[in-house]
Amino acid sequence: MLLTIDVGNTQTVLGLYDPSADNGEGAGVGLVDHWRLSTVHERTGDEYSVLVRSLLDTAGVDFDVDLTGAAICSGVPRVLASLRQMVIRYLTFEPIVIEPGIKTGMPILYDNPKEVGADRIANAVGAYDLYGGPTVVVDFGTGNNFDVISENGEFLGGAIAPGIEISLDALFGRAAALRAVELVEPRSVIGKSTVESIQSGTVYGFAAMIDGMVDRFAADLGEINVVATGGLAHLISPVSSTIEHVEPFLTLHGLRIVHDRNR
Repeated sequence: MLLTIDVGNTQTVLGLYDPSADNGEGAGVGLVDHWRLSTVHERTGDEYSVLVRSLLDTAGVDFDVDLTGAAICSGVPRVLASLRQMVIRYLTFEPIVIEPGIKTGMPILYDNPKEVGADRIANAVGAYDLYGGPTVVVDFGTGNNFDVISENGEFLGGAIAPGIEISLDALFGRAAALRAVELVEPRSVIGKSTVESIQSGTVYGFAAMIDGMVDRFAADLGEINVVATGGLAHLISPVSSTIEHVEPFLTLHGLRIVHDRNR
């Protein structure tokens, strides 16, 4: 089985794929199980081995016997080093890491391709495999990433905006009278309380930003596919007029493809 690991600044997502399975849909085809953890920069490779073993046990998978590969993308170098150490020390293979020199099958047309985050490349690879192009991937994470893929499968570039949670953290940290609220869609766009007003501004405000950016991409590219992923995609997608597909496991799917291309 293949272990895929997507390390974000806030959370880390692990996925376990069975290459012979065809269960699930879209990016979830063959996904046996998945887990979402807090990203802890201080965690060592040995600590990760204990944690991953425990998670795999819940799926009835033997860490030492059943794993045949690992694919990693990370925006946190310290965590990447620990995960790489874990795989090399405790398993019989080396991990496939999305980094310069790895085969992704996708030309990167950034001025400096090394600047593109590994998660953005994984998302683009996964989205193009599922939907072709031109496609825009909207990743709701620490930042809201917009990744644009051409009709021919090239990574054209995109945009980066502040994410929902860090924007709210900044708001609550600077406004003494405002407090954290549950992130759900309010009864109306016109909030009747401070809580509903914050919910309205967050849910509908970010949806409007997404739709506005997608419209601008479409003005350049014409008809496009729009795919959402990330922890808060489920919150914004229902009220967005441009998001067509939601793929919670898009990054993991991209990692799976890159792993297969580098075996």
